[in-house]
Amino acid sequence: MARPRGNDTYRIGRRSLLAGAAALSALGAVGCSRVSTADVKDGGDLLERLRAQGVVKLGLAGEQPYSYIGKDGEMTGYAPEVAARIFERLGVPRVQPFPTEFGSLISGLNSQQFDVVAAGMYINPERCQQVLFADPEYQMLDAFIVRKGNPKNLNDYKDVAEAGATLATGVGYAEIGYAEDAGVKNIMTLPDQLAGLLAVEQGRADVFAGTAVTVRNVIKETKSKRVEATEEIQPVVDGEPVVDAGAFAFRKAETNLRDAFNRELHKMKDSGELLRIMRPFGFSEEQMTDLTAEEKCTP
Repeated sequence: MARPRGNDTYRIGRRSLLAGAAALSALGAVGCSRVSTADVKDGGDLLERLRAQGVVKLGLAGEQPYSYIGKDGEMTGYAPEVAARIFERLGVPRVQPFPTEFGSLISGLNSQQFDVVAAGMYINPERCQQVLFADPEYQMLDAFIVRKGNPKNLNDYKDVAEAGATLATGVGYAEIGYAEDAGVKNIMTLPDQLAGLLAVEQGRADVFAGTAVTVRNVIKETKSKRVEATEEIQPVVDGEPVVDAGAFAFRKAETNLRDAFNRELHKMKDSGELLRIMRPFGFSEEQMTDLTAEEKCTP
């Protein structure tokens, strides 16, 4: 798999991003054998079967810098990198990408198209009803892509609602709920952050909402002169501020695999290895977290 190469991780232009999206579609069409989960008693035996098979299939969403296909056609992003390290230590030497749309990750996991969601997916109570999360690798606030100079002064979700502005975000993104909770009426869903940037550039949307690292990353990579990123935004739900946290996801019955993954993840957190892997992809020490999945799953 592709390894991060310091600042080279960010040297991907608009054309390469579009090529990466094409690669996602092509790879998504390739059929792969599935690992059956018929026997899920006592926490499941998927880990043992993955060891025997020698490969684990990762569900990717094509969102930089979480997990995506790079300009060289190789899988990259912090999540595949972390997954490769952990599964190697668990006795599974190879990781295989299965690209899909973000909104299809949970259904794809539960229909056994792949074994693990490796896309930095936010943990929330609704998703916790459908999948089993590891403890999060990071915590994150949001940010907006707006036109240069931020002419409508859109600095949080409430501003968007009061201005009657059109907000774009990704299919299945948590930002949809944050916008709705703030009273935003005009919400457009798009495939990814590149499509969001283009929508703002072209005037089809006034703002694109995404995670702070995603927003900064796509503007830096495209070198767009027509848009800019806002400062970080803390969503508010039912009057309470929200700090999101992202994690790997497993099928509900596979507690043995999740627990083994968690043990290795916590070793990487304690040693600082996790931050060393994630830093080249734009993450900072402030975004590392000791939150647990249980905390984030609690309504």
